[in-house]
Order: sequence, then C-alpha cells, then structure tokens
Amino acid sequence: MGRIIAWFASNGVAANLLMVLILALGIGTLFGIEQEVFPEISPDAVSIAVPYPGAAPAEVEEAIVIRIEEKIQDLEDIKEINSVAAENVGTVVAELYPRRDIQKVLNEIKTRVDAIDTFPEEAEEPIIEEVLIRRQVINVAVSGPSDEHTLKRVGQRVRDELAALPEITQVDLVAARPYEISIEVSEEALRRWGLTFRQVADAVRRSSLNLPGGSIETVGGEILLRTDNQAYHGEEFERLPLLTLADGTRLLLGDVATVVDGFAETDQSARFDGEPAVLVQVFRVGDQSAIEISDRVKQYVASETRLPEGIRLTTWQDDTLVLRSRLDLLIRNGRAGLILVFVVLALLLRLKLAGWVSIGIPISFLGAIALMPVLDVSINVLSLFAFIVVLGIVVDDAIVVGENIYSQFQRGTTGLEGAVRGAQEVSTPVIFAVLTTVAAFAPLLAVPGTLGKIMRVVPLIVIPTLAFSLVESLLVLPHHLSHVKLDKPSRSAWRQRWQQLQQRIAAGLDWLIARSYRPTLGWAIDNRYLSLAIGVAVLLISFSLVAGGWIRFNFLPPVEAD
Repeated sequence: MGRIIAWFASNGVAANLLMVLILALGIGTLFGIEQEVFPEISPDAVSIAVPYPGAAPAEVEEAIVIRIEEKIQDLEDIKEINSVAAENVGTVVAELYPRRDIQKVLNEIKTRVDAIDTFPEEAEEPIIEEVLIRRQVINVAVSGPSDEHTLKRVGQRVRDELAALPEITQVDLVAARPYEISIEVSEEALRRWGLTFRQVADAVRRSSLNLPGGSIETVGGEILLRTDNQAYHGEEFERLPLLTLADGTRLLLGDVATVVDGFAETDQSARFDGEPAVLVQVFRVGDQSAIEISDRVKQYVASETRLPEGIRLTTWQDDTLVLRSRLDLLIRNGRAGLILVFVVLALLLRLKLAGWVSIGIPISFLGAIALMPVLDVSINVLSLFAFIVVLGIVVDDAIVVGENIYSQFQRGTTGLEGAVRGAQEVSTPVIFAVLTTVAAFAPLLAVPGTLGKIMRVVPLIVIPTLAFSLVESLLVLPHHLSHVKLDKPSRSAWRQRWQQLQQRIAAGLDWLIARSYRPTLGWAIDNRYLSLAIGVAVLLISFSLVAGGWIRFNFLPPVEAD
C-alpha cells in the first residue's frame, strides 16, 4: 500500500484524474437516479383470489379457501400460508422462503389450483399473481356538496387526465362505489304477461350483447357484419325486447320491470372535510421520480378550472413530503458538517489543508452516488438516512491523514517526502478503522426476508461512501497536501491575527494535554488491570440497565399526537 500511496502522491495527473473521474461520474449519475419515497420491494409471496358472488364468509372458507390450502400446502418452497374468507371472495397468500424462484413457484401454484374441479359453479376463475407493493405518491380528493354520480364522473375524468400526463402511468379511482344496473321484476308483472323470471333473464342475456356476423364479399370489397346491441345504461336496458305479442307489438323490459341505473349496495363511502368525496390515487412505477410526479399533480390541480359548481380538487397524503424533508435534512447537515470541518481544521492547522480535507466529503458522497444504479439503490428515505448516518464518519480518515502529514511538516519533513511519509504512517490504522465500520454494517446485507430487502439499502450506501473516503484520503489527498507550506510570519494584518488565534488555540490544547490527558493516560497504563476492570464494570452495568427494564426497548418510539 505504501508504494501505491507514493506513486499517486508523486503523479499529480493520476491523482487529479482520479478525483475528477469520481466527481464527474457522481454528478452525471445524480440527475438520473430513481427517486421514490420508500424502496420498492417484492415480498416474495403469491396471492390466489377466487370471487364467489353472493357467498357468506363461512361458505367461502369451506368451498374455496380450504380446498386451495389443501392443494398447495405440500409445496416445498412455501414457508407460510395465510387465508382470508370474506363475503363474495376468498383469498389465499402463500409466503415463500427467501431467494426462491417466485415465477417457478407461481406456475406450480397455478397448475395445482387450475386442477381443482370441485369449486362451486357460481365461483369465478381464480386470480393468481405475485404480490407486489405499489408505492403511492399522492392523492387527489374530489369533494363537494354534490350527488354521487357527479363526483364519480369528475373523479373518472381527473383519473384519465392524470394518467395521460407523460410523467404519470398508474392512477386509480377509489372510495367510489362501482356502477350497477339492477332489474327489479315483480311477481304480479310476471303473472300478467305469463312470463317466468328465467325467461326475463335469458331475454336480457340474449339481447344485450355485441356479436360478429361474419363478412360478405362484394364487388367493392369485403363488408364486415356485426350486431351492436350491448346495453350500458338504464334507458337502453328498458328498450330490450322480451317477446313479440300476437298483434305484432313487442313487449319491452321496461314494461314489466323497473330498471335502476345506480350504484352497487356496498358499505363504501368517503368524506373529505365533511363533504362527500371520491379519491384519485397516483402511484410511481418503474424509474419514475416521485417528486416529479407530485409536482406535476399539484400543477394539474392548481390549473384545473373545468369543475361543476361547488366541487373542488385537493391534494392529500403527499408522501413525498417525507422524502423532501429527509433530503433537506441531508443538505443542511452536509453543509453544516463541511463548514465545521473546515473551521476546526483551519483553526488548528492550515487554511489550504482544511480546504483539501473538506473536499473529501463531496468526493466520497459523489463516489457512492455513482454506484447507486449499479447496486440497485434509489434515492429514498432509507438511502438518505444512510447518507446522514455516514456523514459524521466519512471525513475521519482524511482528517487523520491530513493531520499526520502536517505533523511531518512541523518536524521538518516537508513537500512530497513529508506527504508520502505522513500518509504511509497512518495508512494501516486508517484502513482498519474503515474496515471495522464496514464490518459493523455488512451483516445487514445478510438479513433475510422482506426486512432484509429494506435494510440492505443502508450498508449499500455506507460501505461505498467509506471506501471512496479511503481512496480520497490515501490516493488523492497526499498529492494536494505535498504543496502546502508551513505558515511564515506575514505582513498582512488579518493573517497575523489568524496566526495569533491559531497559536492561542494550540497553546490551550497543549495545556489540556499536559495537565489532563497525559497524566490520565499514564495512570491507565500503569494500572492496566484496574482500567480493564473499570471498563468491564461499565459494560456490565450497561447490560443490566437494559435487562432490568430501566432502559426500554421499542421498535419505534411512542409518539403522542398533539
């Protein structure tokens, strides 16, 4: 390692080229990194849903859920099966062991479920799919003192217009009851016309449909024939013919039944600020930017003026607020850390040395950013948290190297020789200091399951940042510090005052070391067994505070709402 340090220190072109390459790759990658609120993960699970209209939960459990569980329970890749029997639908979720081929398991489950021939006739086709967690970005509330039809119509238009924007792909309308056309036939009407309920149902099924009718070859070309009689609205259903009477007139559905064009009878409803509402949910997919999606939705809401009287659009549950606040916190902490490092080093060492050491922070961060796409890491609340964590330790090795090089200069070994010797002397402890930190974060890469997929983001940011900090401090920094010269008495008034301030701070530190640190260190060395016993005692007391319940352990701290 010493030869590599010496080579880079004496070859300024190589050291500067390495620094510029890291900066260029980091800046070039920064603007293309995927931005999301939370890292998108797959929970390694397969969902099997079977709709069973009109069935109670007990019937769904017996006829749907139990039969699916019995069919797939012996698959070796399945870790756990969770089932829910609800009204009208049964859902079975098969959780897989980590690192299994989910597509292979999905095909096996599909083959077995499709082989079940004892489902009730009224049950619909099974829906088998991989469980994916969709990441919501922002909601738009469509609210106002209006009827349900108007709210849903406006909500559908807002959904379609948002989905048509180039920045947005996935938009859903929720909290709105589905449309339903119900046909109510009384016994009296059936007896009066000599009909049965099945005849009415068959007539509706036969008349309300679109059918291809083939084609006819003509001299002018081919003519395609089709019957276009699908009914979509209540008035159209009322005009459907049931039968032809003896006098040639037709009996229509509206003559014997009441057609209600409304909504399904469900418990679903929503209110926003005390008024009826429907919600439009906007999601992020692929490499789309959550912040860009949020900004575009807010622009749409602010510019939308084609609304019925009393209806308004309001953005709600903007999850990017968390991402923005975390990003702002990182920028503020990074700026404060950079200033503090520069000021402290400038007071104790040299202005130029402080500047080059401080540059290690952006170089390390941009180096880690350059690797984020390669490591499949996005800008999200966890990766920003990891940057905040590593911010306090990223410049430690550069400070150690820079201070030791400055010590060499003070001893009389200046220039290139002093820079190389100073970096080589501390290269081993600096490398091991970084390796110990890496060893503390590396186990998070081995955490299994869904939690492991989430926690892996932290070491994938911390470890590269520390690695680039090590590269910068041992390969780039020595060359730059080799040109630093010791301060000489200056005629400039402000430089004289600055040198006097540095001398006072140095004298204060020397006094503190001589009067406090050195005697304490000497006593600890002379009484090494007693010092060891004190350390072990403090460790045991710390463990006992946790084991005895004096320090509580919570996954998340309890928060009281104001």
